[in-house]
Amino acid sequence: MNDNTLAWPFFDEEHRTFADGFEAWLADARVFDNECDADASCRAWVDALAKGGVLRACVPDYFGGVRAAIDVRTLCLIRERLAFRSALADFAFAMQGLGSAAITLFGDTEQQRRFLPPIVAGQSIAAFALSEREAGSDVAAIATRARRVGDAYLIDGEKTWISNAGIADAYVVFARTGVAGAKGLTAFVVEANTPGLTIPQRIETISPHPLGSVHFDEVRISASQRIGGEGDGFKIAMAVLDVFRSTVGAAALGFARRALHETITHVNSREVFGAPLAALQMTQAAIADMATDVDAAALLVYRAAWKKDTGAARVTREAAMAKWFATEAAGRVCDRAVQLFGGRGVTRGEIVERLYRDVRALRIYEGASEIQQQIIARQMLRT
Repeated sequence: MNDNTLAWPFFDEEHRTFADGFEAWLADARVFDNECDADASCRAWVDALAKGGVLRACVPDYFGGVRAAIDVRTLCLIRERLAFRSALADFAFAMQGLGSAAITLFGDTEQQRRFLPPIVAGQSIAAFALSEREAGSDVAAIATRARRVGDAYLIDGEKTWISNAGIADAYVVFARTGVAGAKGLTAFVVEANTPGLTIPQRIETISPHPLGSVHFDEVRISASQRIGGEGDGFKIAMAVLDVFRSTVGAAALGFARRALHETITHVNSREVFGAPLAALQMTQAAIADMATDVDAAALLVYRAAWKKDTGAARVTREAAMAKWFATEAAGRVCDRAVQLFGGRGVTRGEIVERLYRDVRALRIYEGASEIQQQIIARQMLRT
């Protein structure tokens, strides 16, 4: 990657040293994506990221992490660089972080000791089971129920659009234990081999990665697997998303940077009417738009990450802005890349064709663009 992001005041010397080492490791990584077998590719990336020490960024230092607490700027730097290289690499890393974050932030010591070390070591694949068919962005509408029976809970219901469904070893599950609405939700960690937990459907998407539904039929778990108290589920989910929404913007930024890089190489070498495509004023205008989108997205992403890392309790507005703008901007950049590549841009196997597919889902998951706009507006109207 060729950018001057790390020269910005959002970063300290530790970030720059980490980024240099990570770039060197990534250049030597020998993992090759196979869209026909995304499960195997994701497992291979989890293993490689664990062996390279990259998954240490998902946990605090007392579990082998790179810093005293989860550092959002480090997460963003990793996701941006992984997305530049491979959508499946970014996915594998992101899900180890997102899937374990509730335990890291709100789990008790026993839960952290039991579940976090295997995730960091790549021995356990994590998943974040929040969405349902009628409860995507509207988390308060979750219908999956968890009923207390003595020192255990019985979970019934179904989650869908769950990343890592079918390959995960542990799921953080959000279920209703109380009244309707946000106040009745509780979080649990459920191991994949628990009786009654099944994967009724795998879901194929335009950018292949492990995705599916998870069904719970009187899944019995110990009360010790509850994360936080009853009714804390909504708070936990929002706190996790507060951290990871900025990193979705970082992944979008990685895709956009790669699309811009490939496009500049292409327009400088492709000749039309006896001159490089880059000589055309309309091409130059497109490149200017793409470059400005990339820089504006980077500024919003790393501002949100910096604010979270430097002590802000919540960065709801900043994270929503970063996620919304960066994902929409990346969509524009990848679309322009396809246009400038012409027929090659829509040819299966071309890098920009893959990027065009890879970037699309980011405008939907972890809160669609329209939801981010609502969040931003509500935050502004409160002031």
